Amino acid sequence: MALLNLSISAKLPSKPTLALVKHQLPNPHLTSTPLQTHCNPCQSHFLSFGDSVAKAGLIALVSSSLFFADPALAFKGGGPYGAEVTRGQDLSGRDFSGKSLISQDFKTSILRQANFKGAKLLGASFFDADLTGADLTDADLRGADFSLANATKANLTNANLEGALATGNTSFKGANITGADFTDVPLRDDQREYLCKVAVGVNPTTGNATRDTLLCK
Repeated sequence: MALLNLSISAKLPSKPTLALVKHQLPNPHLTSTPLQTHCNPCQSHFLSFGDSVAKAGLIALVSSSLFFADPALAFKGGGPYGAEVTRGQDLSGRDFSGKSLISQDFKTSILRQANFKGAKLLGASFFDADLTGADLTDADLRGADFSLANATKANLTNANLEGALATGNTSFKGANITGADFTDVPLRDDQREYLCKVAVGVNPTTGNATRDTLLCK
């Protein structure tokens, strides 16, 4: 009998001690510390990313404010005249005299009393622009686009407009066209009739009489 009890006791598993069970239980203090350590770099990267975004936004804001403060910086590609804004702008009274403005874009701009005396404006666009009272004396306007432009009381003395466009409701009412060359400029019949009434002089560059270039009868 003693041998039987000894054999059974040897096969039964020993009971786990309280210390062993206690040691295997998770310790909330032990698990929280690594998590905090692991998250610190995340917070650091996140703050760094946030700072970068904030800096980028600040730079964009400053740049945009500079563009609006100085229109000359806001638009590039308007023509060869540097980075000057000339399209859709109020350029009343501006002095462009003697400048090379070939293919410059003045579309829809307000150019009242602007000075273009002696300027090279070959292929420039004045589409739907307001040129009221502008000085275009001696300007080279070959191939320029005056479609829908308002050139009321503009000074076109000795200007060369060979091949320029003047389609639509372009107005030359009250303009001084003494010596201007309108060779191959497509004009409506009423425009031509009005200009022929005031056409005088000979263009000093081409040698063509203004009335002849307008095909006046």
